[in-house]
Amino acid sequence: MPMVPSPETGAPRLADVLASCRASITGEANPLGLPAVDHAVVLLVDGLGTANLRASGGHARFLSSRLTKKSSLPGVFPATTAVGLGSLCTGAPSGAHGLVGYRVLDAANDRVVNQLSGWDGSMRPASWQPLPTQFELAAGSGIPAFAIGPARYADSGLSQALLRGAEYVPAGTIAARFEAALRVIAETDRALVYVYVPELDMAAHARGWLSDKWIGELEALDSEASRFAAALPATTGLVVTADHGVVDVPADRHVLFDTAPQLIAGVRHVGGDPRCLYLYLEPDPAPDAADVLAAAWRDSEGDRAWVYTRDEAVTAGLFGVVDPAVLPRIGDVIVAARKLIAYYDSRETNLAPRAMVGQHGSLTDEESRVPCLRVGAYA
Repeated sequence: MPMVPSPETGAPRLADVLASCRASITGEANPLGLPAVDHAVVLLVDGLGTANLRASGGHARFLSSRLTKKSSLPGVFPATTAVGLGSLCTGAPSGAHGLVGYRVLDAANDRVVNQLSGWDGSMRPASWQPLPTQFELAAGSGIPAFAIGPARYADSGLSQALLRGAEYVPAGTIAARFEAALRVIAETDRALVYVYVPELDMAAHARGWLSDKWIGELEALDSEASRFAAALPATTGLVVTADHGVVDVPADRHVLFDTAPQLIAGVRHVGGDPRCLYLYLEPDPAPDAADVLAAAWRDSEGDRAWVYTRDEAVTAGLFGVVDPAVLPRIGDVIVAARKLIAYYDSRETNLAPRAMVGQHGSLTDEESRVPCLRVGAYA
């Protein structure tokens, strides 16, 4: 069985980025060692992993010029948006903030829920994610906080869970978001500003990160980011980061795991991502049920996936310290792809996810390492 990767210890992480920027406004020491500023801006580019940026440097000369060996951070596990934004916005590991995957078990209602779009009256943001956000902490210190992104996310459940304490400023294009950020800076004495760019991730899922569409989005972002940086006041710091990276998985590398009966024996729900499955057992399983299922997966897929039980993953520290209320949301067995494959359940009636080219979720460096580019007063 391949060794389960262990998280890096001691080094700054994605969870430290927004927290460090907030602290820099009050001149406090912070994990990134950022200097004191009046305004701190965090630009979150969904899906722009370190490897993606490095490989596409010729199309992003401004951003890639700031990418060094020290400007890359460990991201989150699973390497997916809900988890990454959860840790960024709370400053905590996923085991504490509770957003531990893309699709996770809501045990109280015996269902698997999409953490991006599945919020409803039975999964309330304030109770599902109870930690204070960095925006609430900023506001508590007298620092205005703003979140700038597409209008469609303004009132989403995920925004209510993670952007509490920030004034949401809708802006439809990348250029409009940077313009909104400059207005906020001009109209406030100090502020914490978060800017969200989903365009690259959307292009990667639809066409792949090696596509002309993705490259075009990167070039547009780089051009606008360069102009934005040039317009920043001397006392404003900017950090550019991401929630995860992306790999392209061709359709002929899809694995329909349910066609092997031993891989779904005793499984009630399937969650996670195609590159990081969460398998949830039937209620009241035998004491060794998770071990038996994990062994079946290792026998079948151990040459191209990391397979471990929930207990093994928690012990390895992949979720940080896990709150007991969060523990059931993590799969009883977790299957994280090592090779360029994606796992699908052919029993699913919704075939749209199988059209995705760009994928993420697993522990590979391509998916899990993210840039941390310092610009302006942070450079």
